[in-house]
Amino acid sequence: MKKIFSIVAVACATVCLFSSCCGEKKIGLQLYSVNQDMKNVEASLQKVADAGYNVVETLGSPNCFGLPAAEFKALCDSKGLQIISTHTSIGMNPDDKEGVMNKWREVFEGLKTMGAKYCVIPGFNLGSNLQELKAVCDYFNEVGKLGKEYGIKLGYHNHSHEYNVMEGKVIWEYMIENTNPEYVFFQMDVYWTTRGGKDPVAYLKQYPDRIQMLHIKDDMVIGESGKIDFEAIYKQFYANGWKDFVVEQEMPRGPEGETREQRMARMWEGVAKSAAYLQNAKFVK
Repeated sequence: MKKIFSIVAVACATVCLFSSCCGEKKIGLQLYSVNQDMKNVEASLQKVADAGYNVVETLGSPNCFGLPAAEFKALCDSKGLQIISTHTSIGMNPDDKEGVMNKWREVFEGLKTMGAKYCVIPGFNLGSNLQELKAVCDYFNEVGKLGKEYGIKLGYHNHSHEYNVMEGKVIWEYMIENTNPEYVFFQMDVYWTTRGGKDPVAYLKQYPDRIQMLHIKDDMVIGESGKIDFEAIYKQFYANGWKDFVVEQEMPRGPEGETREQRMARMWEGVAKSAAYLQNAKFVK
């Protein structure tokens, strides 16, 4: 256990040294990555900052981890963490459209209080045919139009299944082509795009104006698997005129008999090492 925590300390020290020498980069973390250790919100946010992050994407709105928007923002501010986005979703209800939109108003009000730029839908029931998928796209347009009134951009986050084919169309491509760029953008998860058999760089070139945010993810620690060309991804993303990204790490699964304490230590070690990798990567601005 001492060895694990010493590795974390080294990673954090690397981040601090690089930041002090070369200026601060904006390195974001999706808080889902440490969701299993958010019982003490303030203490965990401090760990996020100590691990090398200064931007966060949270879960939910107007409440985050049981705290109202203003209180959660105050905690993040005290740790030097800028809230850029959230992951949240509200399902369609044709029988109560106004009620659904009122719920979205509460979401956007909360995000406005937190100073966020984006609201990202992390997944959705996309239907089983193009007619149903088109209805989802229309719904996103409607919600995105409302979000714009609050100064919030509505986005959609992919997993690998959005690259399946529905009635001859790649689902994710159909969604891009049937949502209004004025109201809806896309947050590309580069790991799930790769797992879906697609090339993130090719999509960044194909849809330069629609992919406005990235989820940076690997098997666990960013850059360790060697399966994803992060340098090419970042270069194209910056060339497209965008800069906002967050790291997301799935909860580590350890060997049988591993204690929760050991698993939490590996989780924090992973997010710290990912931050250090990105801070030291010359291709990350």
